[in-house]
Parts: sequence; C-alpha cells; structure tokens
Amino acid sequence: MLARIQTAVSLLYPARCLGCGALVESDFGLCGSCWRETSFVGGTVCESCGVALPGAHDGHRLECDDCMDHPHPWSHGRAALVYEGRARQMILALKHGDRPEIARPAGRWMAHAARAILRPGMIAVPVPLHWSRFVKRRYNQSALLAQSVARELEIDVVPDMLQRIKRTPMLEGKSPAQRFETLANAIRVHPNRAAQLPGRPVLLVDDVMTTGATLGACARVCMANGAEDVRVLTLARVAKDA
Repeated sequence: MLARIQTAVSLLYPARCLGCGALVESDFGLCGSCWRETSFVGGTVCESCGVALPGAHDGHRLECDDCMDHPHPWSHGRAALVYEGRARQMILALKHGDRPEIARPAGRWMAHAARAILRPGMIAVPVPLHWSRFVKRRYNQSALLAQSVARELEIDVVPDMLQRIKRTPMLEGKSPAQRFETLANAIRVHPNRAAQLPGRPVLLVDDVMTTGATLGACARVCMANGAEDVRVLTLARVAKDA
C-alpha cells in the first residue's frame, strides 16, 4: 500500500531539479547540467575558511593569504560550494526566494565537508537573524542548514543559541574595522541557552562566508560564554582572486 501511495504521489508531483526545475529521478537532487554548473569545494583547502588552495596537502596546516593576514577567532572552517554560478542562484533562492527545501540537500553537502573538522560532543549553532528580517522571511536559512547538517552528522543543534539583538546594515563595501564596529554588541547568547555552551565545541553554521565578519562576531560571543572551541561551516565560500 505504501509503495502504491508513493507511486501516486510521484506521478502527481514528479521530482524536479533544485536548480532549474527539470525532471530528475529523485527528490532534492540536481540534474546533470546543474550538477556540472555547481562548483563543489574539494582537494586542498584553507584550514581556516575552507577556500580551495592550489597544490597538494603536505601534512601541515595550510591557510590562504587572507586568513594569514587577518586571523579569525575560530580554529577551523569548511565550505561545501564556491559562491558562483548555479550555487549562488540556489543560495539566493534559499535566502530570498522562499525555497526552504533547498536546505535538505545542502545539509548533506555541508556535512560531507564538515566531517574533517567534527569534534566529539560538538553542537551545531546557526548564525542568528534579526527578528525583523525573520518576520519578513519567515525562517532563518542558517538555522535550517544547521538542523539539516546536525541530522546528517547526528550531533546536537540549538537553533536559537544566539540572538541578533541589533539590526545591522549590509556589510558589503565596509572595511574590516567598519564591519567590526557595525557588529559590536549586535549578537548575544540566548539567556535560556547559555548553560549549554560551557565546555562544548561549537560548529557555527551560515549560508555564505565573504570576509567572515559576522561569523567572527558569533564565534567571539560563543568563546566568551565558555565554548571550548569554535569551528565554522558554510554552504558556500566567496572565492578570492588568485
């Protein structure tokens, strides 16, 4: 009976590609064309931000020039995709296009990237969204991603561990000092969740990393409230020019 119901549902609502809407064999998948247009991060990467690096891993910690020039307050970072082409379109659809279903497969891609930095007892914590943006968007895309990643990795997740208590303007075009000033005192630990942080390693989850300013503000708050370590995981990383 269950098989008949599933067959009927598939006939009424055939699986479609998350990228272009073409028919595909299974739900939450990409067609061949969109898969080829989606840039997955692989091979040698920066240990701090997850951006792809040229050459082979030599057994030592490798970092990109940006991370060496501007160290982050977290210890390790990974990203599943490069923020370009089809990946960028899917992320914008998740963030602004009312496409929360994209978080499910995205969580699988992110979990694959995160296994190299996973720690025992780790807790997944999403970058928070200000309540005014939450009301407009109806969901926090980073929280959806964190929940999907936690399910794949079988770790704990606290979607409301952090709160954004001050609505901040867009950071694009601002200098590092201006970004830091903009985010100062904008994020805090939820008073009812603070007891869950001390001594726990944190996997901080967001959709995109550009400069890492927002992730840095969240990481500092987690560490100030007793987190044992903070590592970051994003769906995509904005690639830097070689």
